[in-house]
Amino acid sequence: MESKKITVPIIRSMKAQGEKIAALTAYDYLMALFLDDAGIDLILVGDSGAMVFAGYESTIPITVDEMIYHTKAASRGIKRALLVADMPFLSFQISPEEALRNAGRFVKEGGAEAVKVEGGEPMAETVRRIVNAGIPVMGHLGLTPQSVNHFGGYKVQARTEPEVDQLISDAIALEQAGVFSIVLEKIPATAAKKVTETVTVPTIGIGAGPYCDGQILVTHDLLGLFEKFRPRFVRVYAELGKEIREACARYTEDVKLVKFPGREESY
Repeated sequence: MESKKITVPIIRSMKAQGEKIAALTAYDYLMALFLDDAGIDLILVGDSGAMVFAGYESTIPITVDEMIYHTKAASRGIKRALLVADMPFLSFQISPEEALRNAGRFVKEGGAEAVKVEGGEPMAETVRRIVNAGIPVMGHLGLTPQSVNHFGGYKVQARTEPEVDQLISDAIALEQAGVFSIVLEKIPATAAKKVTETVTVPTIGIGAGPYCDGQILVTHDLLGLFEKFRPRFVRVYAELGKEIREACARYTEDVKLVKFPGREESY
């Protein structure tokens, strides 16, 4: 699918125009190429790669250097979509100065066009510092996976009225700090609706119901590649894990039985 390059201003304008934003994750060249060809608006090099690519139990272990490597690889496959890089744990929490330095690396070395930062009001100064340096920032509220140990697991957030009020305050703080969009993860649909109606920047939901301005999923979940667990909010569009196993099993059998390579695969 060929069309004009998606930029930060275009993502922002999609909310006003009522056009939903389709976003997915990629950690390598080939997957990014597929997503770009499919017409995905925003491709996130997520720290979810720590789990679905590297096999860690959470997103916390992945490093800045590893994330830059994945961002660089994904960038080579993208012509149309907006490329956003996830800033990993402790790459932005220590100080605004260190956050800016790391964000700059994602743009200079990784080819990212924006970065994503988890957290609300406490991160506003950091977001503002990065944005003022000319680097677009996507916010992330609700279930923020880098805080999984604080939450005690991957639990639904913003269930109570005070929690919803805090969520809205956090979203306003991020908007005022200059984010161009906000990911809302694993919160009740009614809470996401309130945030979406409060802020002028687009909200992009993952497990946040249908009222957000866009949706994002981990591509490995959508394709049935990551089978360790499947969150309720995931819709599986293909069972590629099963297909890969079956294809490799057929290949193994053909090799063992000397059915491959045949005359047509030989010189």
